[in-house]
Amino acid sequence: MAILGRAVQLASGVDGCAEAVEEGVEGRPASSRWESLRTDRSARRSLRSVDVAELLFDAIEREQLCDLLDEIGPQAPTLLDPWTTHDLAAHLVLREHDFLAAPGLVVPGAWGRFAERRRLALKETGFTDLVATIRSGPPPGFFRIGWVRRFPNLNEFFVHHEDVRRANGSGPRTNPPAEDAALFRNVARARWFLSRRLRCAGLDLVWAGTDKVIRARRGQPTARLRGLPGELLLFLFGRRDAADVEITGSPEAIEALQRTPFGM
Repeated sequence: MAILGRAVQLASGVDGCAEAVEEGVEGRPASSRWESLRTDRSARRSLRSVDVAELLFDAIEREQLCDLLDEIGPQAPTLLDPWTTHDLAAHLVLREHDFLAAPGLVVPGAWGRFAERRRLALKETGFTDLVATIRSGPPPGFFRIGWVRRFPNLNEFFVHHEDVRRANGSGPRTNPPAEDAALFRNVARARWFLSRRLRCAGLDLVWAGTDKVIRARRGQPTARLRGLPGELLLFLFGRRDAADVEITGSPEAIEALQRTPFGM
């Protein structure tokens, strides 16, 4: 329950609303401040923007990643070899704060080369300052839109958090059930795009320990990728060797899956 209160506090950005929700979660009597917020239309709108069913876990992943970056410093490895944590921090700042160069992170060619030059320039900024910028949260505008935070931002910060964790000796972690549910929804939303390079085979994605199955690609023979939602997401984002998943199916389907370059 403490996670719920912390998630609302981080996601809402409205201290009064967060305090009131935390009091309700902990079962303490509602304060007079909460009573006044209930009658305030803008405050109610802020509370409604925090979908408790999908909590804005991007805020938690962001904070935990920043804590880890501060702890291990700028020269630690990541799964994105040869990138260090300093490289990754510059990437995250560019993504949210350089509107001209950021599209080059997903658009190849000249725009991508331009984005890389801007990222290298950002890397000249002190690591501590870069992490502080990331920790400050999404800037006003696009990256504060609810669906952006629940979908691409959660994916971005979860995957990059794991890029640092697993390159520095940590293994798979246990996520809160609500975060697993949010990650599985994102697996479903991104399945076609992230598996678009798979040829000559179909692909089913299975949430380990449940009966939830997603058809990512149609085709025969079909491979099955089984794992917890975060592990499925890591595999689809190209972290094949780091993802704790089980692959089953015919030899032809497994071979097709293993030779496919997944990711953005």
